[in-house]
Amino acid sequence: MAAVETHIEHILQLPAGTTWREYAACTGRTKLFFPPKAERPQARERREALARMLCTACPVQAPCRDFARAHHEYGFWGGESEEDRHLAGFTVAAPIGVRARAAASSATPRPSDAAASPDAA
Repeated sequence: MAAVETHIEHILQLPAGTTWREYAACTGRTKLFFPPKAERPQARERREALARMLCTACPVQAPCRDFARAHHEYGFWGGESEEDRHLAGFTVAAPIGVRARAAASSATPRPSDAAASPDAA
């Protein structure tokens, strides 16, 4: 995987001994790019919108995105969430957005929900 980083750094023509990560606008803002445990969907949308805004102005957005795609990264990288990478055809170990929606759509109504329905009886 070091070959990917070397190739990216060569294309960017970075000074010797530096990496694209040293130019990332997100340095020190880990909480914005990685979800806390049990993050609610609405909170995730807000957090990712802020992350996306920061990525848009980042000078190393493309190599960051390429790195995440090549390494199947978790979190928000290069303007993309795990779900974005998954939908773009890149393997992601656990695309949280896709996983959460799949769980919600496969949920079956509880018997008590059916009894409370106006159509019941």
